[in-house]
Amino acid sequence: MTPFLAEFLGTSIMMMIGNGVVANVVLPKTKGNNGGLISIVLGWTIAVFVGVYISNSASGAHLNPAVTIAFASAGKFSWSLVPSYLLAQLLGSMLGAFVVWMVYKDHFNACENAGDQLACFSTGPSIRRLPQNFIVETVASFIFILGIFYIKPAGVELGTFSALPVALLVAGIGFGIGGPTGWAINPARDLGPRIMHFVLPMKGKGPSDWAYAAIPVFGPIVGGILAAIIYVQFLQ
Repeated sequence: MTPFLAEFLGTSIMMMIGNGVVANVVLPKTKGNNGGLISIVLGWTIAVFVGVYISNSASGAHLNPAVTIAFASAGKFSWSLVPSYLLAQLLGSMLGAFVVWMVYKDHFNACENAGDQLACFSTGPSIRRLPQNFIVETVASFIFILGIFYIKPAGVELGTFSALPVALLVAGIGFGIGGPTGWAINPARDLGPRIMHFVLPMKGKGPSDWAYAAIPVFGPIVGGILAAIIYVQFLQ
């Protein structure tokens, strides 16, 4: 498996599980309706775990443009590979969102709340104040990527469980500071599904909230670069 295919496949499966859990909790007439925050956090924890162990051996399991850019900024990844990784992650997130829409199509059409439909694709703030929302995404991503810098390379002695530290890091951030914005911490995770929300047909669909879209894209990138700078200059 090539690094491009690994990033594409890992990101798409991560999105299928992660956004699939959100759809199961949020949309009407599903088996998991009203499952709540714990269901969503645990679902995303499993989603990241699966995505990482599928792609780690071939690509290093970035699955996140903020991780790729942070590693390149820290000198731990070649800048020449960044464009292909970012493209694979974006396309993978779009495929994952498409599969979730296909699986839950009837439930999307039965949903009378356009905001709930969008929530199954992309993140949004609990209290909309863009400067504060940007700070939250930056801080959450800083913690996430700084934590990744300290995770030792996966060893064969642990097998697939080598992916567990990253998944637990996602869970901790979600439980701790995920409430204000939904802790995107991943530009592809938000942008790819938002594009799919924009283009896919759904009964009663509302706007895709492009006015907010820059927050979960640039907040994680800024947080990742800050983590790289601090790690390289002061911590490694």
